[in-house]
Amino acid sequence: MGNDSAETGLDRFGLLTRMATFIALAGIVASLVVLPVIGGIGLATRNSANAFSELPSDLTQVPLPQQNTIVDSNGDILAVLFAQNRIEVPLEEISPIMQQAIIAIEDQRFLSHAGVDFRGTLRATISTGAGGQVQGGSTITQQYVKQILLTAATTKEEQEAATARSINRKIREARYAIALENKLSKKEILEGYLNIAYFGAGSYGVEIASRRYFSKHANELTLSQAATLAGLVQNPSRYDPTQYPDRATARRDLVLQAMVNTGYITQAAADEAQAVPIATDLDAAELPNGCTTSVAPYFCDYVLTVLKNDSVFGETPEDRARLLEIGGLTIKTTLDRKAQDSSQTAVEAKIPFDDPSGKAASITMIRPGTGEITAMAQNRKWGRSGIGYTTVNYGAPVSANGTVGFQAGSTFKAFTIAAAFKQGWDPFKVINSPAKKKFENFIECGTGEKFAPYEVRNSTSSGAFDMLSGAAYSVNTYFVGLEEQIGLCDPAEIAKAAGVQQGNGQDFEKFPCFTLGCFDVTTLDMAEGMATFAAHGMHCNPIAINQITDRYGNELDVPSADCKRTIDLQVADSTAAVLAGVIEGPVQGRTGQAMNLGRPAAGKTGTTDSSAAVWFVGFTPDMAAAVWVGDPRGGQKYPMKGVTINGRYYSQVFGSTMPGPIWRDSLIGALEGTPKTPWNLNTLSGVNPGGFGNKITATKNRCAGLEGKELIKCVSESQAKKYAAEIASGAMIIDPLTGKAIPNPNAPVTQPPTEPPTEPTTP
Repeated sequence: MGNDSAETGLDRFGLLTRMATFIALAGIVASLVVLPVIGGIGLATRNSANAFSELPSDLTQVPLPQQNTIVDSNGDILAVLFAQNRIEVPLEEISPIMQQAIIAIEDQRFLSHAGVDFRGTLRATISTGAGGQVQGGSTITQQYVKQILLTAATTKEEQEAATARSINRKIREARYAIALENKLSKKEILEGYLNIAYFGAGSYGVEIASRRYFSKHANELTLSQAATLAGLVQNPSRYDPTQYPDRATARRDLVLQAMVNTGYITQAAADEAQAVPIATDLDAAELPNGCTTSVAPYFCDYVLTVLKNDSVFGETPEDRARLLEIGGLTIKTTLDRKAQDSSQTAVEAKIPFDDPSGKAASITMIRPGTGEITAMAQNRKWGRSGIGYTTVNYGAPVSANGTVGFQAGSTFKAFTIAAAFKQGWDPFKVINSPAKKKFENFIECGTGEKFAPYEVRNSTSSGAFDMLSGAAYSVNTYFVGLEEQIGLCDPAEIAKAAGVQQGNGQDFEKFPCFTLGCFDVTTLDMAEGMATFAAHGMHCNPIAINQITDRYGNELDVPSADCKRTIDLQVADSTAAVLAGVIEGPVQGRTGQAMNLGRPAAGKTGTTDSSAAVWFVGFTPDMAAAVWVGDPRGGQKYPMKGVTINGRYYSQVFGSTMPGPIWRDSLIGALEGTPKTPWNLNTLSGVNPGGFGNKITATKNRCAGLEGKELIKCVSESQAKKYAAEIASGAMIIDPLTGKAIPNPNAPVTQPPTEPPTEPTTP
């Protein structure tokens, strides 16, 4: 019989099951009648007999907890998470030698009994009644029943009942075991048992155990390895081969001898397997659980917060936790591996994770028109302690294991631009913008009350700026002056419409400092806002999950991006055109000049008081991104001034100094090999990407319908009249390419080579 397999015995079982069931059941009942005469166990066994007859025989089988797998947009694994690390496999994918080993050591009469081994159960019952200790004797079927009951237990009482060391538990298991043998084949029972059994070291089921101890699949096990695993189920911690090799060796050899005794193997085969040192057999592998070792740990953690908090996955926190606990889910995310890798490389190139400065950088990318988060990176490693380690996601809000955010600085000027376009503001209108100015005409939104005087200054001399040059140089007094004229209501409302809110989840207060970014935001929110402009005013909720399938291949509902228009198309596109001028426009010395991607792009720098936080936000037609650089310990206490980062000293860090290059390098890598999508903007009259370039279309003035030189001549005549005083003073000139009046680059005004910090940023 040495060459017989377990399957041969399984196939012979056939029609004898029902007869054996009857005999076994009769034996159990008989034993319960006889046992009362033994010692003092009469009352207990009479109660057990009553319990046996009253127990239901139908055992409810619940799905076994399994791994959940998180994958990127291409299906590559990002992380595995589980309550019980298990991968169910069919019996055909479990080595026959493993099947034989478990039968030999756990239940040698498995192929012939009907769920209960009468001799073993009787011996265990008598021993328990006399000595108070539950003895062995459980068949594989009974052990399977016990594990099913324990898995199905949802209350403390049910868990205690499933593990109680009592005769009643044995009787309960026997009743269910007999019923289960009538319902399932021996193959199905053995398959279920090998998938539910615990093998130690966090390994549930034989497939994970094979990977954990031997780095191979369950169908690849050798005789020695199969015997080692079979020996574990009795006491996994005691016989752990990685911790106690001598004990594990002795237990393995016992299993091998049992296999000889049952005829599964020859003595020679056993001797050969026993000669293999446990250390030689082992190839132990750590099987990580969660986001710790993921290539994108902070994005992975964000996905988990969505799964735990979004009601689409269950009405209550308990429902959502149960979904993850049962597992078996394949969670396909929106992560673009190329975008993620380029972002991670860019942030770490500028600021190493363990840089002595303690400064941090965070970037989030979103694909416009979809809401898909394609990258979420920061210059930190996942961990709770040590320099450069954190479990806080600097790019996410508090509700997603993040922060309250960081002051946005001049990036908020983008919303003031959009608000001005909403009100029909002429982008070529010049505002005198001195180096320092006190604004005394701000009115509270909704109340009509007047604000106290608000003083703002630049790091520039006085000058006349229009919207293009004001944005290109990030002139504080220009934008506060613009905000004073258009009012405080619309800029904050535009930001909200774009999807931006404070990191604490609250809406913005409507203060004069709004346009200078005095509120705390996250890179996730700012990327969302930029994506709205890139998508022509269509706002999409940021999403991290595209699809979830359960263990049966069924698709589950996932959060929707719910894309809809929230900003007028021409307003959004005109804003995009102005922001494009920051990067690729005609103004020399513009703050975004070094962020050119070699493809259409728009952006805005941001620098707060004393460089407490510095930003760069922007987009192409295909991707939006936001970058923050600062100090998570507090920007006011640890500003980006007089600091050495990555071995280089900075007297002051601006938005164009560090966040801008991170943004640029990240997007270049993310978009490498993709078409250079051109702008397709439907702007207001005369507003064009790249700084109102030379393809002007005039639709709402007397120059409408003209083209080429005639259009330029018409526009120049109109502009010459409109800005006669400024042209006469030398502050402005007529651009020969467009006919527009623009600030005179040769005027005696020193423009900043980098963006000036906003001051102040508190109301």
